[in-house]
Amino acid sequence: MAAGDRHGLAIVLFTLFVSVTLAITAWAGRRRSSSVEFFAGGRLFTPMENGFAIAGDYMSAASFLGISGLIALFGYDGLLYSVGFLVAWLVVLMLVAELVRNCGRYTLADVLAARMRRRPVRIAAGTASVTVSILYLVAQMVGAGSLVGVLLGGSDSRTARTWTVVGVGALMMFYVAFGGMRATTWIQIVKTVLLIGGTVALTVLVLVRFHGDFGRLLHTAAANSGHGEAFLGPGLKYGGSWTSRLDFISLGLALVLGTAGLPHILSRFYTVPTARSARRSVVWAIGLIGVFYLMTIVLGFGAAALVGSAKVHDSNAAGNTAVPLLAEVLGGGSGTTGGAVLFAVVGAVAFATILAVVAGITLASSASVAHDLYATWRRRGPDAPGGPAAAQGEMEQGEVRVARFAAVGVGAVAIALSLLAQDQNVAFLVGLAFAVAASANLPALLYSLFWRRFTTRGAVWSVYGGLLPSLLLVALSPVVSGRPDALLPGVDFHVFPLENPGLVSVPLGILAGWLGTVTSREPADDAAYAEMEVRSLTGAGAA
Repeated sequence: MAAGDRHGLAIVLFTLFVSVTLAITAWAGRRRSSSVEFFAGGRLFTPMENGFAIAGDYMSAASFLGISGLIALFGYDGLLYSVGFLVAWLVVLMLVAELVRNCGRYTLADVLAARMRRRPVRIAAGTASVTVSILYLVAQMVGAGSLVGVLLGGSDSRTARTWTVVGVGALMMFYVAFGGMRATTWIQIVKTVLLIGGTVALTVLVLVRFHGDFGRLLHTAAANSGHGEAFLGPGLKYGGSWTSRLDFISLGLALVLGTAGLPHILSRFYTVPTARSARRSVVWAIGLIGVFYLMTIVLGFGAAALVGSAKVHDSNAAGNTAVPLLAEVLGGGSGTTGGAVLFAVVGAVAFATILAVVAGITLASSASVAHDLYATWRRRGPDAPGGPAAAQGEMEQGEVRVARFAAVGVGAVAIALSLLAQDQNVAFLVGLAFAVAASANLPALLYSLFWRRFTTRGAVWSVYGGLLPSLLLVALSPVVSGRPDALLPGVDFHVFPLENPGLVSVPLGILAGWLGTVTSREPADDAAYAEMEVRSLTGAGAA
């Protein structure tokens, strides 16, 4: 099969998935656009449906393309991403899922505002949520550009990547603006089924190729990696110096703690009717995610063994195209019908993954803009006491309208940043988003849920004390300047040696929350904490 036929088949499959998702969006858009419908899908999803949607939100381009690519390039050191992403869900299940569902309505700021002064807390939490969402969006859209670049190939691949980023951005704006949470959830469910099915098929084909002998797979991967047996031990990416070792620790901290602070994951707990349903949703999600991340290990080492690390690097220096290249080899190789078909199918599944995830992230960020920032600016949020029912309804309709426009604005910013970061590994970019989430969102959330003395000043300081240092450290890191693969390769102003800021910014966020609380002249509201504690543990009064 000629390369043109392969490209044509990929485009047909892309078009088919986009058509299905647009139909879902049109169906969901026919429903009444109340705030609970737009932001939470009417709270009508079952635990299984929501579990599939949570898994779909989480199993992103970073998982399918980036992690496998890092394993194919760096072997053992790439495993950190698989382990970190999976272990993070234990933190979510044990500390966050049920309590967040009971205490909030649509966003993280709802939980913080339950016992604090609403205006400063909502502005801080809303700003942090939008920032994290944009960073996460950049990673997904870079993955889309890398994927289409290798599918279409040729001298115009850079142009194709650019237009792909713009197209994905336009689609995500449409999904959110017209379909809301209901459309986004069903798109996630369809995507999860496709992704799990495609990953299982590839994993089985890899294991069949090596007759089920995983040891043989590992040794073949080491032989074809160019690094020998060192490929199977630590140190290729994170062991060359003290800086890289600290980066290893920093990344692990960000991955394990960051999940519980991701806005688009937290918003998923509000789409089910009860806290018990939220907890069961996470159990479903852990099962799906656990199986998936185990399979990414097989795919990463399979790409190193069957494609070769050098070829993966030549196709995309960040490793983002390892899985599509592996699929082509498993189907029969370049120029064969089987190779072209499997290559196109995997490309379409990866593209579906990206579209679904960017829709979920965009919805979460637009909800923060409308429900937290806009409602605060209007000085009458939906939870403001004493307002007439008509005024409340008008305010909620205003939030929905603002959320639709916010989706467009967030999409435009994400497109612009994605065009600058096209040569970065998507799993690495997601690691930065996790670091910001772990630094800005998680400390304030845990303090609010578990510390009776926590005050409004502590909440605001905790958010900004994690958000601003993490962004500053990224800007001053070698990710932005000082290296050929940096965002700004022509200049060098980096002074912070680590690529991931989590090791420094997470403790700063925790420290800032404590310091703001102990220096606050405003005493903690014991009655509000007692009410929140009862509500979080029993569900009494939950929305």
